[in-house]
Amino acid sequence: MHATDKILGSVPEVSLREHLLKVMNSYLMAKNEPFIGHELGILMRKTIPEDLQRLPFIGDRYRVEGSVGMRNWTNIPWIAVMERQRSEKTEPEEYVRYLFSENMESVYLTIQLGITEPLQEKERNCGNEDSRIQALKNMLSREPRYDRHNLPDNEVLIEDLCQAMKSYQQYVDRGLTKESPEPEPLEADNQRDGEEPEIIVSPKIQIEAIKRYIRSRGFSYPAESIENVFLALKTKPYVILAGISGTGKTKLVKLFAEASGATEQNGQYCLIPVRPDWTDPSDLLGYTDLAGNFRPTKFSRLLARASQTENRDKPYFVCLDEMNLARVEHYFSDLLSIMETRHWKEDRIETDSLLSLNDQEVLLQEEYQKLRFPDNVYLVGTVNMDETTHPFSKKVLDRAQLIEFSQIDLGRFPESRSEEDGDKGSAGLESGPISNSFFRSDYLTLQDAHLENDVLIRRSTGRLIEVNQILEGIYAQVGFRVRDEVNFYLLYNDRYKLMTEEQAFDLQLLQKILPRLQGSSSSVKKALIQLLFFALGESKNLEEMMEDASGLYLPWQGNGTYLRAKFPWSCRKLAYMLRRLEEDGFTSFWLS
Repeated sequence: MHATDKILGSVPEVSLREHLLKVMNSYLMAKNEPFIGHELGILMRKTIPEDLQRLPFIGDRYRVEGSVGMRNWTNIPWIAVMERQRSEKTEPEEYVRYLFSENMESVYLTIQLGITEPLQEKERNCGNEDSRIQALKNMLSREPRYDRHNLPDNEVLIEDLCQAMKSYQQYVDRGLTKESPEPEPLEADNQRDGEEPEIIVSPKIQIEAIKRYIRSRGFSYPAESIENVFLALKTKPYVILAGISGTGKTKLVKLFAEASGATEQNGQYCLIPVRPDWTDPSDLLGYTDLAGNFRPTKFSRLLARASQTENRDKPYFVCLDEMNLARVEHYFSDLLSIMETRHWKEDRIETDSLLSLNDQEVLLQEEYQKLRFPDNVYLVGTVNMDETTHPFSKKVLDRAQLIEFSQIDLGRFPESRSEEDGDKGSAGLESGPISNSFFRSDYLTLQDAHLENDVLIRRSTGRLIEVNQILEGIYAQVGFRVRDEVNFYLLYNDRYKLMTEEQAFDLQLLQKILPRLQGSSSSVKKALIQLLFFALGESKNLEEMMEDASGLYLPWQGNGTYLRAKFPWSCRKLAYMLRRLEEDGFTSFWLS
């Protein structure tokens, strides 16, 4: 019996050789064809990982992933095998990987150390080899390079993979990660000549660093707040922070931007206080004077600066402070409409032109001629809901992620500042500024989300259908835009493992659905009760609750967040809205 037969046992044959040849023979041609839905992408992301997962020496302990790029073909596709437990906690730094050469003439089987080169290539390019790489090389008896025209038999390929997995597992089991220096940053597969390599850091690690930075400045926010802001901005570059005055909404935007390397000093962050007399888009975007000259605002100047070629990989943050002091629809409607025109142009997200001005009549500076909303600008509005402000229309709410700061714990004090927090006067993280790719959306339509996400998309959409059936009774059902954005949020969370799927859907129910609800009728009360049943994950007698719903909402007064429920954050808000309806005869999402 061949050694491979002992490895595979009764498992059906895994055609590794056929898969590798398919990639090498067809990849260069595929790069000239449409990216989305291509059969080669499905082969790399789904078919090959599923086949390798069936091998006994991989099984459930390891996770297999394949990549041909994000939104566009990468120059160097790869297939990686990593320990599942480690990959779910942090972005893995060591893993076994098939790395294809750019000309598709060969493929390497190598243990990677957060780099895009095989170990031999790394040795040739570095004068003093990293001790971690040497440790791995000592374990791997040989690091095969397979040529397209001389590819070994399937049995040999699987034997080599089995040996590589044994070496990898020895490395993991010995805990060498703790004994070795930090790895070099992972360079982007699509790095262009002359560009600085993009540093890829685990989102979990990056977000923890942002949280430490914020704490070092004397501020703290409720659990999952920073993760929520990140996922919301990743979903769409327009987020609203709501809540009572003095909860640190404006400060959060500034500190979040600073931690990302965006400050007022370097021009990547600006605070724009909204005035009550703003009545049209020119207050935000700019106007033409009597001489026909265009007069840009602070906002349009930032957009022009962010659009410059040398700045396209830097994130820019805009805080529209107290944005509902004026009617948002009056001055913001043009920008909202333009943001809905986002589309892919090669590897960038573009919009239609922001300024609908006749160039023959208006003297525009060159940078404003075709000003668009660039994909490296993130807009965060802060709002208070009181007698001095205006409510939001459904048009505005549909297009934003609305994050509420209503849980106030006055007993939460700032942490003592340690020496590790660094100079209080400096901004940014020790790892340096964060690239725009960390925040930029990967999906504009559900078509951009590939087939391997089908199960999650259908599960979350099924929940939204159930919610929509409840909302139809009060004509408050959501449309395709909300469905897509909820799914994008859940997909990013699933990718980065920032919270559980239930927690993420709970926040989307709270942020995208509940702000739409208000009224005084019995049908509104019925919808709130049914939604509370849905969020609790259990049903009670609807007719009894319509007579007296106090048994539903009273347990959630005070620290109700900690009660047992499927979606506790939404339960707490629904309980507040239901109590307000019974006591005041009217209810809405807003605290006022």
